[in-house]
Amino acid sequence: MTIARESWGVSPCGKEVVLYTLANASGAYVKLSNIGAGIVAAVVPDRDGVLADVVLGYPDAASYFGDGPCAGKIPGRYANRIALGKFALDGVEYTLPVNNGPNHLHGGPDGFQNKVWESREHNGGVEFLYYSEDGEMGYPGAVKTVARYEWTEDNELRLTITAECDAPTVINLTNHAYFNLNGEGNGTILGHQLRLNSSEYLPTDQTQIPLGESAPVAGTPMDFVNLKPVGQDINADFEPLKIGKGYDHCWVIDGAEPGQLQDCAELYAPESGRVLEIYTTQPGVQVYTGNWLSDSPMGKNGHKYEDYSGVAIECQNYPDAPNKADYPSAVLRPGEVYDEAIIFAFRVR
Repeated sequence: MTIARESWGVSPCGKEVVLYTLANASGAYVKLSNIGAGIVAAVVPDRDGVLADVVLGYPDAASYFGDGPCAGKIPGRYANRIALGKFALDGVEYTLPVNNGPNHLHGGPDGFQNKVWESREHNGGVEFLYYSEDGEMGYPGAVKTVARYEWTEDNELRLTITAECDAPTVINLTNHAYFNLNGEGNGTILGHQLRLNSSEYLPTDQTQIPLGESAPVAGTPMDFVNLKPVGQDINADFEPLKIGKGYDHCWVIDGAEPGQLQDCAELYAPESGRVLEIYTTQPGVQVYTGNWLSDSPMGKNGHKYEDYSGVAIECQNYPDAPNKADYPSAVLRPGEVYDEAIIFAFRVR
């Protein structure tokens, strides 16, 4: 395993942008950036051993700042949506910026994904650190977050995210990479096959805030219990799919237990033979089929991404959990450690 570090320009605020390349003995590699502690590339073999980059992204660092898709980065302090940009904690109501219809999304317009994190090579991996001040984007308490990536000889990208605070707050962190297992810029993911270890999902209102209780996927287009083409039911006459112009929903991971890695998802591209298996300690997974990617900056290698050019499979807590007492708690208190893991395992079939 080798790790190479290079400068990738300067951020709008004058900080150095750094790119890390983690390569294994087979020649497969990933590229990571300190912009939002993001995944910039994952170059892995197909069934014939041909390497290709399967992560959507941009050719320059500048495009990663403020991009609508949040490509490859870690959004925060709260990934996904909080209804009306409001939540109460210990009897105090907090107001957050509204940046997605009437709701707060991904920590707001100046969330973790648009920050330049500190970074270092450490113990065979790369660690990114971001210190979020008390009151940043309206959130209470200061939070120190560390994202650690490791790349293995068998093409597994392992991400652990830890965080600590100095006052009670809410937190929900994930990675927002978009995958196309035929290679980024190579058509849509509608022909990819997806399996989710989830027999229930969270129905939402018209603004994509969960209504409350989960619902069974059986008999609906939300059923991915067995491998199914992503596009098979995406245009079905089904209200949840009409709301977001495709899949943009949170599924409840069967058998999820705090701190325990669990099978989450499998994505398979029959054309290339590439498989992505995902494991996580998180209780839910938001699947977003890139329904609005045509608005994104110009992609790598001169590729113009269109809607459904990639799929994000975001392991996380449930949307709007700070306002839903029955959901897994999103509260982090002093002395506690937020500690979650995601494994992206690339295989072939």
